Amino acid sequence: MTIEMRLFGATIVALLIGLVVGPLILPVLRRLKIQQTIREEGPASHLKKGGTPTMGGIIFLLTLIITVFIFVPVAELDIAVTWLWLVLGLGVVGFLDDYIKVVRKQSLGLRAREKLLGQMLVAVVFYGMLKYFGHSQDVIVPIFGWRLALDWLYLPFIIVLTMAAGNGANLTDGVDGLLASTVVVACLAYVVIGLATGVEVVAVLSAALLGSMLAFLRFNWHPAAVFMGDVGSLALGGALAGAAVITKTELLLIPIGIMFVIETLSLIIQVIYFRKTGGKRFFRMAPIHHHFELSGWSEVKIVFAWCLLGVVGGIVGLLLLPSMGF
Repeated sequence: MTIEMRLFGATIVALLIGLVVGPLILPVLRRLKIQQTIREEGPASHLKKGGTPTMGGIIFLLTLIITVFIFVPVAELDIAVTWLWLVLGLGVVGFLDDYIKVVRKQSLGLRAREKLLGQMLVAVVFYGMLKYFGHSQDVIVPIFGWRLALDWLYLPFIIVLTMAAGNGANLTDGVDGLLASTVVVACLAYVVIGLATGVEVVAVLSAALLGSMLAFLRFNWHPAAVFMGDVGSLALGGALAGAAVITKTELLLIPIGIMFVIETLSLIIQVIYFRKTGGKRFFRMAPIHHHFELSGWSEVKIVFAWCLLGVVGGIVGLLLLPSMGF
Protein backbone atom coordinates (compact mmCIF):
# COMPACT_ATOMS: atom_id res chain seq x y z
CA MET A 1 0.00 0.00 0.00
CA THR A 2 1.43 3.39 -0.99
CA ILE A 3 1.85 6.11 1.60
CA GLU A 4 -0.83 8.19 -0.14
CA MET A 5 -3.33 5.34 0.20
CA ARG A 6 -2.39 4.82 3.86
CA LEU A 7 -2.88 8.50 4.64
CA PHE A 8 -6.22 8.66 2.83
CA GLY A 9 -7.33 5.33 4.29
CA ALA A 10 -6.35 6.23 7.87
CA THR A 11 -8.27 9.53 7.67
CA ILE A 12 -11.43 8.08 6.15
CA VAL A 13 -11.51 4.90 8.25
CA ALA A 14 -10.95 6.89 11.47
CA LEU A 15 -13.76 9.26 10.43
CA LEU A 16 -16.15 6.37 9.78
CA ILE A 17 -15.21 4.48 12.95
CA GLY A 18 -15.63 7.65 15.01
CA LEU A 19 -19.08 8.28 13.54
CA VAL A 20 -20.07 4.75 14.58
CA VAL A 21 -18.41 4.76 18.02
CA GLY A 22 -19.82 8.16 19.01
CA PRO A 23 -23.52 7.14 19.07
CA LEU A 24 -22.55 3.99 21.00
CA ILE A 25 -20.61 5.84 23.71
CA LEU A 26 -22.91 8.85 24.16
CA PRO A 27 -25.89 6.90 25.61
CA VAL A 28 -23.51 5.17 28.05
CA LEU A 29 -22.18 8.53 29.27
CA ARG A 30 -25.77 9.79 29.68
CA ARG A 31 -26.90 6.63 31.45
CA LEU A 32 -23.99 6.82 33.88
CA LYS A 33 -24.73 10.54 34.36
CA ILE A 34 -21.18 11.51 33.46
CA GLN A 35 -22.12 15.14 33.04
CA GLN A 36 -20.27 18.42 32.96
CA THR A 37 -20.59 20.71 35.97
CA ILE A 38 -20.36 24.34 34.90
CA ARG A 39 -18.41 26.69 37.15
CA GLU A 40 -20.49 29.68 38.30
CA GLU A 41 -17.50 32.00 37.84
CA GLY A 42 -17.35 31.13 34.13
CA PRO A 43 -19.22 32.93 31.34
CA ALA A 44 -22.95 33.09 32.09
CA SER A 45 -23.72 31.73 28.64
CA HIS A 46 -22.11 28.43 29.66
CA LEU A 47 -24.58 27.74 32.48
CA LYS A 48 -27.07 26.24 30.01
CA LYS A 49 -24.43 23.61 29.15
CA GLY A 50 -24.78 22.02 32.57
CA GLY A 51 -25.66 18.35 32.30
CA THR A 52 -23.93 17.87 28.93
CA PRO A 53 -22.08 14.51 28.88
CA THR A 54 -18.32 14.78 29.29
CA MET A 55 -15.29 12.45 29.04
CA GLY A 56 -16.15 12.16 25.35
CA GLY A 57 -12.44 11.99 24.57
CA ILE A 58 -12.92 8.24 24.99
CA ILE A 59 -14.70 8.32 21.61
CA PHE A 60 -11.74 9.52 19.59
CA LEU A 61 -9.16 7.62 21.65
CA LEU A 62 -10.90 4.31 20.89
CA THR A 63 -11.19 5.35 17.25
CA LEU A 64 -7.52 6.27 17.14
CA ILE A 65 -6.30 2.98 18.63
CA ILE A 66 -8.30 0.89 16.15
CA THR A 67 -7.18 2.96 13.16
CA VAL A 68 -3.51 2.95 14.15
CA PHE A 69 -3.37 -0.85 14.35
CA ILE A 70 -5.07 -1.13 10.97
CA PHE A 71 -2.80 1.22 9.03
CA VAL A 72 0.60 1.13 10.76
CA PRO A 73 2.81 -1.69 9.40
CA VAL A 74 4.32 -4.14 11.89
CA ALA A 75 7.81 -2.77 11.16
CA GLU A 76 6.75 0.67 12.43
CA LEU A 77 4.63 -0.43 15.37
CA ASP A 78 7.41 0.35 17.85
CA ILE A 79 7.20 4.05 16.98
CA ALA A 80 3.40 3.97 16.92
CA VAL A 81 3.22 2.30 20.34
CA THR A 82 5.69 4.84 21.76
CA TRP A 83 3.48 7.65 20.47
CA LEU A 84 0.32 5.94 21.74
CA TRP A 85 1.92 5.57 25.18
CA LEU A 86 2.24 9.34 25.45
CA VAL A 87 -1.27 9.93 24.11
CA LEU A 88 -3.01 7.32 26.25
CA GLY A 89 -0.78 7.90 29.28
CA LEU A 90 -1.77 11.54 29.48
CA GLY A 91 -5.32 10.47 28.67
CA VAL A 92 -5.32 8.24 31.76
CA VAL A 93 -4.15 11.16 33.92
CA GLY A 94 -7.01 13.20 32.50
CA PHE A 95 -9.43 10.29 33.00
CA LEU A 96 -8.54 10.10 36.71
CA ASP A 97 -9.10 13.85 37.04
CA ASP A 98 -12.46 13.60 35.25
CA TYR A 99 -13.49 10.54 37.28
CA ILE A 100 -12.82 12.26 40.59
CA LYS A 101 -14.65 15.42 39.50
CA VAL A 102 -17.60 13.91 37.67
CA VAL A 103 -18.20 10.45 39.16
CA ARG A 104 -17.02 10.96 42.73
CA LYS A 105 -18.34 14.55 42.74
CA GLN A 106 -15.13 16.09 44.12
CA SER A 107 -15.10 19.38 42.22
CA LEU A 108 -11.34 19.98 42.30
CA GLY A 109 -10.41 16.59 40.82
CA LEU A 110 -6.76 15.66 41.12
CA ARG A 111 -4.62 18.12 43.04
CA ALA A 112 -2.35 20.18 40.79
CA ARG A 113 0.78 18.44 42.02
CA GLU A 114 -0.82 15.00 41.50
CA LYS A 115 -1.80 15.91 37.97
CA LEU A 116 1.67 17.24 37.16
CA LEU A 117 3.33 14.22 38.76
CA GLY A 118 1.21 11.91 36.62
CA GLN A 119 2.17 13.79 33.47
CA MET A 120 5.82 13.72 34.51
CA LEU A 121 5.80 9.95 35.01
CA VAL A 122 4.22 9.41 31.59
CA ALA A 123 6.86 11.67 30.01
CA VAL A 124 9.70 9.83 31.76
CA VAL A 125 8.53 6.46 30.42
CA PHE A 126 8.12 8.04 26.96
CA TYR A 127 11.72 9.23 27.17
CA GLY A 128 12.84 5.76 28.23
CA MET A 129 11.12 4.20 25.23
CA LEU A 130 12.73 6.73 22.90
CA LYS A 131 16.15 6.07 24.40
CA TYR A 132 15.69 2.32 24.05
CA PHE A 133 15.05 2.77 20.32
CA GLY A 134 18.13 4.99 19.93
CA HIS A 135 16.29 8.26 19.43
CA SER A 136 18.60 11.26 19.03
CA GLN A 137 18.90 13.55 22.06
CA ASP A 138 19.81 16.54 19.91
CA VAL A 139 17.42 19.44 19.47
CA ILE A 140 17.51 21.35 16.18
CA VAL A 141 17.05 25.12 16.37
CA PRO A 142 14.95 26.49 13.48
CA ILE A 143 16.33 29.32 11.30
CA PHE A 144 19.90 28.74 12.47
CA GLY A 145 19.91 24.99 11.98
CA TRP A 146 21.97 24.50 15.13
CA ARG A 147 22.03 21.00 16.64
CA LEU A 148 22.13 21.22 20.42
CA ALA A 149 23.35 17.99 22.04
CA LEU A 150 21.29 18.05 25.22
CA ASP A 151 22.36 14.59 26.42
CA TRP A 152 20.97 14.14 29.96
CA LEU A 153 19.12 17.46 29.68
CA TYR A 154 16.92 15.93 27.01
CA LEU A 155 14.87 14.20 29.73
CA PRO A 156 13.79 17.42 31.49
CA PHE A 157 13.28 18.96 28.04
CA ILE A 158 10.86 16.14 27.13
CA ILE A 159 9.07 16.51 30.47
CA VAL A 160 8.61 20.27 30.04
CA LEU A 161 7.50 19.92 26.41
CA THR A 162 4.99 17.20 27.28
CA MET A 163 3.52 19.06 30.22
CA ALA A 164 3.37 22.34 28.29
CA ALA A 165 1.56 20.74 25.35
CA GLY A 166 -0.83 18.76 27.53
CA ASN A 167 -1.79 21.63 29.79
CA GLY A 168 -1.87 24.12 26.89
CA ALA A 169 -4.37 21.89 25.10
CA ASN A 170 -6.33 21.50 28.33
CA LEU A 171 -6.62 25.29 28.71
CA THR A 172 -7.76 25.65 25.10
CA ASP A 173 -10.65 23.25 25.64
CA GLY A 174 -13.18 25.79 26.86
CA VAL A 175 -15.48 26.46 23.89
CA ASP A 176 -17.51 24.00 21.83
CA GLY A 177 -15.32 22.54 19.10
CA LEU A 178 -12.36 24.80 19.84
CA LEU A 179 -9.66 22.29 20.77
CA ALA A 180 -10.82 19.63 18.32
CA SER A 181 -10.80 22.14 15.45
CA THR A 182 -7.36 23.53 16.22
CA VAL A 183 -5.96 20.00 16.54
CA VAL A 184 -7.32 19.22 13.05
CA VAL A 185 -5.27 22.13 11.71
CA ALA A 186 -2.15 20.99 13.59
CA CYS A 187 -2.61 17.42 12.30
CA LEU A 188 -2.44 18.67 8.72
CA ALA A 189 0.91 20.28 9.50
CA TYR A 190 2.26 17.07 11.05
CA VAL A 191 1.13 14.98 8.09
CA VAL A 192 3.37 17.18 5.92
CA ILE A 193 6.20 17.16 8.49
CA GLY A 194 6.06 13.38 8.80
CA LEU A 195 6.50 13.05 5.04
CA ALA A 196 9.17 15.77 4.80
CA THR A 197 11.29 14.31 7.60
CA GLY A 198 11.00 10.77 6.29
CA VAL A 199 9.11 9.57 9.38
CA GLU A 200 6.10 8.39 7.43
CA VAL A 201 4.55 6.66 10.43
CA VAL A 202 4.00 10.08 12.05
CA ALA A 203 2.19 11.20 8.91
CA VAL A 204 -0.07 8.15 9.20
CA LEU A 205 -0.62 8.68 12.94
CA SER A 206 -1.49 12.33 12.29
CA ALA A 207 -3.89 11.33 9.52
CA ALA A 208 -5.59 8.86 11.87
CA LEU A 209 -5.89 11.56 14.52
CA LEU A 210 -7.23 13.97 11.90
CA GLY A 211 -10.03 11.59 10.94
CA SER A 212 -10.79 10.87 14.60
CA MET A 213 -11.13 14.58 15.37
CA LEU A 214 -13.35 15.24 12.36
CA ALA A 215 -15.68 12.50 13.60
CA PHE A 216 -15.62 13.89 17.14
CA LEU A 217 -16.52 17.35 15.85
CA ARG A 218 -19.79 15.82 14.65
CA PHE A 219 -20.74 15.60 18.35
CA ASN A 220 -18.64 18.44 19.79
CA TRP A 221 -19.52 21.28 17.40
CA HIS A 222 -21.64 24.09 18.84
CA PRO A 223 -24.00 23.35 20.50
CA ALA A 224 -21.95 20.43 21.77
CA ALA A 225 -23.66 17.12 22.50
CA VAL A 226 -20.58 16.00 24.42
CA PHE A 227 -17.39 17.51 25.87
CA MET A 228 -14.06 15.73 25.59
CA GLY A 229 -13.02 16.26 29.22
CA ASP A 230 -9.44 16.14 30.49
CA VAL A 231 -9.16 12.57 29.23
CA GLY A 232 -9.35 14.03 25.72
CA SER A 233 -7.58 17.37 26.05
CA LEU A 234 -4.46 16.06 27.81
CA ALA A 235 -4.25 13.19 25.31
CA LEU A 236 -4.38 15.60 22.37
CA GLY A 237 -1.56 17.69 23.82
CA GLY A 238 0.44 14.48 24.14
CA ALA A 239 -0.33 13.52 20.54
CA LEU A 240 1.10 16.77 19.17
CA ALA A 241 4.11 16.68 21.52
CA GLY A 242 4.82 13.09 20.50
CA ALA A 243 4.65 13.93 16.79
CA ALA A 244 7.06 16.83 17.30
CA VAL A 245 9.56 14.75 19.29
CA ILE A 246 9.54 11.71 17.00
CA THR A 247 10.12 13.86 13.88
CA LYS A 248 12.87 15.86 15.66
CA THR A 249 10.91 19.09 15.17
CA GLU A 250 10.34 19.76 18.85
CA LEU A 251 10.72 23.54 18.62
CA LEU A 252 8.30 23.78 15.69
CA LEU A 253 5.57 22.89 18.16
CA ILE A 254 5.73 26.53 19.27
CA PRO A 255 4.41 28.05 16.01
CA ILE A 256 2.25 25.04 15.10
CA GLY A 257 0.67 25.06 18.57
CA ILE A 258 0.68 28.86 18.85
CA MET A 259 -2.94 28.83 20.05
CA PHE A 260 -1.90 26.72 23.07
CA VAL A 261 0.99 29.08 23.75
CA ILE A 262 -1.29 32.13 23.70
CA GLU A 263 -3.89 30.46 25.94
CA THR A 264 -1.22 29.55 28.49
CA LEU A 265 0.45 32.97 28.42
CA SER A 266 -2.92 34.70 28.87
CA LEU A 267 -3.54 32.75 32.07
CA ILE A 268 -0.02 33.48 33.36
CA ILE A 269 -0.44 37.20 32.61
CA GLN A 270 -3.84 37.24 34.32
CA VAL A 271 -2.54 35.59 37.49
CA ILE A 272 0.57 37.80 37.75
CA TYR A 273 -1.39 41.00 37.03
CA PHE A 274 -4.08 40.01 39.54
CA ARG A 275 -1.49 39.50 42.27
CA LYS A 276 0.57 42.61 41.47
CA THR A 277 -2.45 44.95 41.35
CA GLY A 278 -4.30 43.58 44.34
CA GLY A 279 -7.18 42.01 42.47
CA LYS A 280 -7.44 43.78 39.11
CA ARG A 281 -7.78 41.74 35.92
CA PHE A 282 -5.78 42.22 32.73
CA PHE A 283 -8.33 40.24 30.68
CA ARG A 284 -12.03 40.05 31.36
CA MET A 285 -11.46 36.35 31.93
CA ALA A 286 -8.65 33.91 31.25
CA PRO A 287 -7.79 31.80 29.33
CA ILE A 288 -8.13 34.36 26.58
CA HIS A 289 -10.94 32.70 24.60
CA HIS A 290 -13.23 33.56 27.52
CA HIS A 291 -12.13 37.20 27.23
CA PHE A 292 -13.42 37.26 23.66
CA GLU A 293 -16.62 35.49 24.70
CA LEU A 294 -17.31 38.19 27.26
CA SER A 295 -16.47 40.80 24.59
CA GLY A 296 -19.41 39.55 22.52
CA TRP A 297 -17.78 37.00 20.21
CA SER A 298 -19.85 33.91 19.47
CA GLU A 299 -18.31 30.51 20.15
CA VAL A 300 -18.27 29.70 16.42
CA LYS A 301 -16.45 32.98 15.66
CA ILE A 302 -13.81 32.16 18.28
CA VAL A 303 -13.30 28.69 16.78
CA PHE A 304 -12.82 30.07 13.28
CA ALA A 305 -10.43 32.78 14.53
CA TRP A 306 -8.34 30.21 16.44
CA CYS A 307 -8.27 27.90 13.42
CA LEU A 308 -7.05 30.78 11.24
CA LEU A 309 -4.35 31.45 13.82
CA GLY A 310 -3.48 27.75 13.73
CA VAL A 311 -3.23 27.83 9.92
CA VAL A 312 -0.81 30.76 10.11
CA GLY A 313 1.23 28.97 12.78
CA GLY A 314 1.27 25.79 10.74
CA ILE A 315 2.48 27.61 7.63
CA VAL A 316 5.22 29.29 9.66
CA GLY A 317 6.26 25.90 11.02
CA LEU A 318 6.42 24.37 7.55
CA LEU A 319 8.38 27.34 6.19
CA LEU A 320 10.93 26.88 8.99
CA LEU A 321 11.33 23.18 8.27
CA PRO A 322 14.03 23.55 5.54
CA SER A 323 16.18 25.60 7.91
CA MET A 324 16.36 22.52 10.16
CA GLY A 325 17.92 20.44 7.42
CA PHE A 326 14.79 18.63 6.26
